[in-house]
Amino acid sequence: MRIIRFLDNNSQIVLAALTDQEEVYPIPFNDFMELVNLAEKSGISTLKLVETSISGVTALKERVEDLQLIVPIEAPEVWASGVTYEKSRDARNYEATGGKVDVETCYDKVYDAERPEIFFKSTAARTVGPNTPVYLRSDSNWQIPEPEVALVISKSGKIVGYTAGNDMSSRDIEGENPLYLPQAKIWKHSCSVGPAIRLAETVEDPYNFQITCRIYRNNKLVVEGNANTSQLKRRFDELVSFLEKDNEIFDGTVLMTGTCIVPPNEFTLQDNDQIEIEVSTIGVLSNPVKEQQRSKEAVK
Repeated sequence: MRIIRFLDNNSQIVLAALTDQEEVYPIPFNDFMELVNLAEKSGISTLKLVETSISGVTALKERVEDLQLIVPIEAPEVWASGVTYEKSRDARNYEATGGKVDVETCYDKVYDAERPEIFFKSTAARTVGPNTPVYLRSDSNWQIPEPEVALVISKSGKIVGYTAGNDMSSRDIEGENPLYLPQAKIWKHSCSVGPAIRLAETVEDPYNFQITCRIYRNNKLVVEGNANTSQLKRRFDELVSFLEKDNEIFDGTVLMTGTCIVPPNEFTLQDNDQIEIEVSTIGVLSNPVKEQQRSKEAVK
């Protein structure tokens, strides 16, 4: 069972359940965490509350593809995890050393360390949903999407849902100096989440999500990669435990868990590219790419 949000014909936000048969049922809640919290207060599972809410209700005639989907949760904070896959470590090393091999970097150290890399990524205002443009950073010349499985977390640190995320990244900025990480990761529309939230209790094995990333240019597929969360170096609960340390977690916080799909080193996103990130049993997060006005100080 998945949860989506969409705009109706009057531009009103509707929360809905999306079944595995792709049937859409509006449910009488304002947002995902209201649903989760009411289920917990009532002493039942979130799935049971959803099933009760749609019992006897007729599914919408519209297909989910015909709905104007929006971000499935307005996360107060989005955090991200880095270097959680071997391929991510290798890509960061390439950036930091200019392609040199057998040179130990900070990324090797964090990959093997007890403490994971966790960094702040976005707020609700900077995060977009399906079919909304993600932006290119104006002072970067080497940018890629980072397709990831993202966790939806309650204020108690419980994983209540899974979704797909795009942690847009400027490889040249981070490669120039690791201290530039916030600038390499955070800018307007540099984060997308969606299209749906899979209820955590309906996921049999979260370490078997199949992730696929496709990038189209002029309607032609130019990049495609696949990965599986079985390749993760760290566990999801481990990442959450470090995010929680001496920190206040807000209901609906999203934590991205790292990427294992990296486009070829010679590739960079361009204006009007189309990114598709598909996570099995969750759906396809699709976003067009748009170029922002480049500043006078932009890198030449």
